[in-house]
Amino acid sequence: MAPLKHLEMENSIIDACFRDFCASHGILTVEDFLLHDLYELAAFAEREANADRLKEGITVMLSLIEVKCRPLLNGMELLEDLQRNKHTLSSGDNGADSLLQGGLREGQLTELVGPSSSGKTQRVLSRISCHTVYDIYTMFDTLQGLEVALRSQVQMNVNEYRLRLLVVDSISSLITPILGGSGSQGRALMVALGYLLKKLAHEHNIAVLVTNHTVGAGESGKTKPALGETWKSIPHVRLMLSRDHRNSNCTISILKHTSMVRTLS
Repeated sequence: MAPLKHLEMENSIIDACFRDFCASHGILTVEDFLLHDLYELAAFAEREANADRLKEGITVMLSLIEVKCRPLLNGMELLEDLQRNKHTLSSGDNGADSLLQGGLREGQLTELVGPSSSGKTQRVLSRISCHTVYDIYTMFDTLQGLEVALRSQVQMNVNEYRLRLLVVDSISSLITPILGGSGSQGRALMVALGYLLKKLAHEHNIAVLVTNHTVGAGESGKTKPALGETWKSIPHVRLMLSRDHRNSNCTISILKHTSMVRTLS
């Protein structure tokens, strides 16, 4: 999670005084700031001798975060970027590549959903090596370290070993433990993680693949992807993997694909 100090170079008002004020309320990183009640923070700022400067710092923080998270300006720019810069990577399975019209698309977040023992991990691990993380906070640290390394490669114009595929297996095991209770902090962290993955995918032309498990959907006995409706809108592509354990045949179906037109009946 990026410390607030990293933003001081972009605006001097994020100085030691402002950071000390934030730290006194448990805010040490950008994620801490986003998860805090900003109305409450502004109310605390009102009680300080330098209230105007602290409130200006809060406003500047929001502006800096908005600029960093701003998407492409319009649909035509998105289409142009897709046609010019984004390519596909083979998944290693001809049937899956055909279904996805070429494979995993760079610049997009693809989710592979399936129950336990359906073959999600085997498909993922057969072609890459993994770095182990144990919780969502370590995941943020790892991804932000990766982002720094990728930016350094861009500045040094290093393309020989460009990262093309990033896999998170299994993202649900990192997110599920923080979703308990009625608070919104867990959901906010989940969304922040999703958008960080999408940002890495878009800015560095990486195909991002995450795996997710399934949960029961009531008395019908059907299953659905875990992590709920909030996560549902994050992936560009959602694939459902199922296995017939009688003959080990696997089936992949598309739940969502931003590049394909679906006919509604």
